[in-house]
Amino acid sequence: MVDTTHPKASPPRERILALTERERDSFARTHQRSRELYEKAGDSLFGGVPMSWMMKWAGGFPVFAARAEDSTVFDVDGNEYADFCLGDTGAMTGHAPPAVAATAAEQSARAITTMMPSPDAPAVGEALAERFGLPLWQVTLSATDANRFAIRMARQITGRPRILVFNWCYHGTVDETFAVLREGRVVARPGNVGPPVQPEHTTRVVEFNDLAALEEALAHEDVACVLAEPAMTNIGIVLPEPGFHDDLRDLTRRHGTLLIIDETHTMSTGYGGYTREHGLDPDILTVGKTIGGGVPAGAFGLTRQVAERALAQEDADYVDVGGVGGTLAGNALSVAAMRTALTEVLTAEAFQRTIPLAERFERGVKGAIEEKGAPWNVTRLGCRVEYSFSPEPPRNGGEAAASHDDELETLLHLYALNRGVLITPFHNMALMAPTTTEAQVNRHTAVFSKALEDLYQ
Repeated sequence: MVDTTHPKASPPRERILALTERERDSFARTHQRSRELYEKAGDSLFGGVPMSWMMKWAGGFPVFAARAEDSTVFDVDGNEYADFCLGDTGAMTGHAPPAVAATAAEQSARAITTMMPSPDAPAVGEALAERFGLPLWQVTLSATDANRFAIRMARQITGRPRILVFNWCYHGTVDETFAVLREGRVVARPGNVGPPVQPEHTTRVVEFNDLAALEEALAHEDVACVLAEPAMTNIGIVLPEPGFHDDLRDLTRRHGTLLIIDETHTMSTGYGGYTREHGLDPDILTVGKTIGGGVPAGAFGLTRQVAERALAQEDADYVDVGGVGGTLAGNALSVAAMRTALTEVLTAEAFQRTIPLAERFERGVKGAIEEKGAPWNVTRLGCRVEYSFSPEPPRNGGEAAASHDDELETLLHLYALNRGVLITPFHNMALMAPTTTEAQVNRHTAVFSKALEDLYQ
């Protein structure tokens, strides 16, 4: 029996690097067609990919997908993967769910975009209101857009210039949110591409779960909104401490600050996201990715009070070029896909299947960690699971960022990829879809356990 009260140190660096070199050689041999396509694409695509994020793969070049169905991806070299990445939540419904695929085909034959409301629009608003509790909704093309528009609306309503986010948060590609704390100062997040202004002019940043710092920041009375995931996800899963959300809501109300809850990733918590499961009461709620079943879609919901305050602003242009909206937002195809995904795929019954699968995944990872005495932890949020390289789960973004180990993470991703298991190419996140199987979860457990054996031999 392993003594888990005295965990081992991290694996030797030379062992990590040697295993990575071995795994990259194996990856190159089994992904020759992907390499050929990557090299060909380099002549016409920036970075050799249609979107620069697709460069983030551990093998030295990306895997080119031939098709994806249910929770399985097949690449151009004939390799098959149990997919726990699921498009980084975009395919949390599973790939190409039949109901959404049929709806998309039928709607495409009628109309894709007209810049007019379609008959599906009321049903989408009703479905979102029933699920998350906010009564009035707008449709966007992404969660990034939903957050951007919500921030603009909050600034317009309150007349305040700043927003507040939590250290190492992620809310899509919103300029104001790429800010972190460094020695007590708000600075641009490392790697931030071309920030338009120094973020300290637009943003206040505090650590998640730090209520004293939150109260101090809001006391300046210049914060239009707090934009928060109810549990942090994109730096590893960081859960709120007991009472945190009650105090967050109380403090924002006390200081005249709107509260925006971003459920884009935390929708994994359950049918109505963290908000419904834990009775949160935001002024605005944003969501995206999976709500279209793979078709680009996002949305933001408003309380009636916020909507009334917004429409009372006579100098705010909500119907032309005032900074809220987009020509393709609310298009007929996205709205039709959202209706089907929300009412037929992402049902309460679906979460009754996916959450137990995530619990199984969590147990497998925890068991392997304990067996080897690795100084790691695993955390679950509904049907989302993530392991990180510290003995205890982090309590804020700063601690989560400090535990990050790029070389170790790269090895684990590549090790899994070479054995038919796909997790997110950044961090160690795994997501369950209604189409995920116990056999796929078991495959990950076996591969993860073998990786630890190789690391700690």
